[in-house]
Amino acid sequence: MGNAITFGIPKGSLQDATLDLLKRAGFSFAVSSRSYHPVSDDDEINAVLFRAQEIARYTERGILDAGLTGLDWIRENDADVVEVADLIYSKATTRKARWVIAVPESSSIQTVKDLEGKRIATELVGVVKRYLEDQGVNAEVEYSWGATEVKVPDIVDAIVDITETGSSLRANKLRILTTIMETNTKLIANHDAWNDPWKRQKIENMAMLIAGALEADGRVGLKLNAPNASLNEIIAALPHEKRPTVSPLRDNSGNEIPWSALEVILPERTVRTLIPMLKRAGATDIIEYPLNKIIY
Repeated sequence: MGNAITFGIPKGSLQDATLDLLKRAGFSFAVSSRSYHPVSDDDEINAVLFRAQEIARYTERGILDAGLTGLDWIRENDADVVEVADLIYSKATTRKARWVIAVPESSSIQTVKDLEGKRIATELVGVVKRYLEDQGVNAEVEYSWGATEVKVPDIVDAIVDITETGSSLRANKLRILTTIMETNTKLIANHDAWNDPWKRQKIENMAMLIAGALEADGRVGLKLNAPNASLNEIIAALPHEKRPTVSPLRDNSGNEIPWSALEVILPERTVRTLIPMLKRAGATDIIEYPLNKIIY
């Protein structure tokens, strides 16, 4: 095998969403339940499954050339890595996740200052300790291996946990006190790998294609033909992110006719109301098609 990068893929709750995103970006991986080394269809990638919590540390140390992990774990490990790209996706939403301080609904704790002398459970110990220190609050912060919500109020007074929608906290009768940080997935690289021209280009290419796959989420392409008499009305009805591509139509002899072809990218949710409107405005030959990537 020639040149290759060692690439870390997060194992666990984010694994399926990551593998799906990588596939849409053009990189397919076959994962065996008994192996931590997914087989890639790209000979230039040696993939390794690690917990997201470990990928930043292993990338800093050079065990990995690059990988996908959360901003939270970069900060928790205080990892000195190159943050190549922001990739906002998760197992459930396309929004950033939040690390929040939560207390029981009935708790007397109303502000961060009220945590003075209290006990807090979290997986993000280092970040929480630094946050409390910045707030001038002295509290005991203990590591939680999971199921953090069940530890209040019998074991701890508060928790710091990650949430995307807040539904799990509400289901456990917990109240959010404040958000201590937002986090999202990042593509990161080891400094030595980043300074290697071949590896850097490979990592940058992956970043471009992954970002393009994310950009295409929830969007479709639309092609249609329209009479020039209705062209301004039809263009005005389209979402205003970018003007559509407009090309004159010709007959079989190559002569221009009073019709134009339009092509545009737009949010999929708008199509159900837009297509009937376009049809009524005189558009014909309307084609909707899915998108894999959008590269700006």
